[in-house]
Formats: sequence, C-alpha cells, structure tokens
Amino acid sequence: MSNNIQETIQQFLQFMSERNLTELTGLFSDTVDWYISGDEQKAPWLGIRNSKQEVSAFFELLWKNTEPVSAKIDHIFNDDENAVITGEFVTKMLETGHIVESLFCIQMCIQNNNITRYRLLEDSLAVSKALEK
Repeated sequence: MSNNIQETIQQFLQFMSERNLTELTGLFSDTVDWYISGDEQKAPWLGIRNSKQEVSAFFELLWKNTEPVSAKIDHIFNDDENAVITGEFVTKMLETGHIVESLFCIQMCIQNNNITRYRLLEDSLAVSKALEK
C-alpha cells in the first residue's frame, strides 16, 4: 500500500508545481478534512475546507494571489495511510509585492489513492505581515 501513497504524494507535488488544477483536485476525496491556520481576513485562501470543490477554490484563490519564487522539499515520510512532507518555500504576495520565506510541513492522510485529510503548517505570521500594505 505504501507505493500507492508515494505515487499519490509525487502526483500531488507534480500537479501543484504545474498548477494543474483539474488533476490536483482529482487527488482529493469528495469529503476532505482540510485546515490551514492563519489570518483568513488577510489571506482568504486559509482556513477550513470540507469538499473537493472547496479545495479547488483554495488553489484558485492561492494562485490568483501569490507567485511562487522557489520551493524545496526536505523530507517525505509515509506509512500505510499517512504522509508528511517538510520543506521551505519563498512566495511573492501579488497584492503587496512582499516576499514570504517559510518552512512548511504538510500532513496528509491518503486512503484508496485519495487525500482525505490535509494540514499545512507554515509561518502564518510571515504570510499575514507580507499581506500588510
């Protein structure tokens, strides 16, 4: 089962880097336990999502408001259903032109090749500050 999880993780990373919304959204289950903490007033893409459609809306909002500068994956850990991806990213906030540099940790639960749970831990304070005008 671990190989399927690794394949799903690689597809997730590939589709995200390509900004392939259709394929990326297709990796998620119809019902998702999704949470990214942060200031949802400043960054409306943050917060809770519960469906594949809401996940799609997340990526649309994120991509409309940010421009990736660089991203680096440090480690990928997985067992039968759980995966953790750690790394660093640099992103430009398009509204302000400010740059955010952050470590990140993505926690996912993958069942039947679908992502059913998603958590992104990042420097939400840095994101919030980068959105200040």
